[in-house]
Amino acid sequence: MTDLIEVRGLTKSFGDHHVLRGVDFSAESGTVTVLLGPSGSGKTTVLRSLNVLETPEAGIVRIGDASVDFAFSPDRRAVKALRSKSGMVFQAHNLFPHKTVLGNLIEGPVQVQKRPVDEAVADARALLEQVGLAGREDSYPSQLSGGQQQRVGIARALALRPEVLLLDEPTSALDPELVGEVLAVIRDLAAENWTLVIVTHEVRFARDVADEVLFLDEGVVAERGGAEVLTDPREERTRRFLARVLDAR
Repeated sequence: MTDLIEVRGLTKSFGDHHVLRGVDFSAESGTVTVLLGPSGSGKTTVLRSLNVLETPEAGIVRIGDASVDFAFSPDRRAVKALRSKSGMVFQAHNLFPHKTVLGNLIEGPVQVQKRPVDEAVADARALLEQVGLAGREDSYPSQLSGGQQQRVGIARALALRPEVLLLDEPTSALDPELVGEVLAVIRDLAAENWTLVIVTHEVRFARDVADEVLFLDEGVVAERGGAEVLTDPREERTRRFLARVLDAR
């Protein structure tokens, strides 16, 4: 089977700081890849490179039949094609505050993808039911809890009909009692065989859903494998990180 996602040799610096030092990984369709690591390890930069929110200096990213080789100045059409393959869920929701929930969901499909409004609205209503927010179409983001806003953010990403869903610390900005409702939605997506790439510190959740875990440290993949990376890591650096994160919970 051909991998849906292929990443080769990603390199990225911010000034003198080398954030990525040649990151490689691949993922099959319908799998969940979890990126773990300490702050500054490069995991969010990897995620943002998948849809060119960050532009690496070198490396190749391919999703499906769209690819960009960052060793050359990225072609605008190639970047647009790659971005069309994924939907992004951010830490802080990033919803349009002046638009209703329904307005947020149909903005991308109608304005970017030029889909008919009626079709986009029908899809949006179905997605809101899927994330447990049926009946909140006319609410504004300020009228929702943080957990509800994040679930709208997930539905908005899904409304673009992506092949891959990218989630950047989707629970980090939430109060502890709201984390569970967002993780439940992500668990359901994993069970429905969505292809997910997730940056998270929710180790127990990652252990339950991950097909592959990548532990990043100082810009490289220091350890990779299945859930055993989280239960019986080989590397001392991984063990120290997990002990510190789990002790903090």
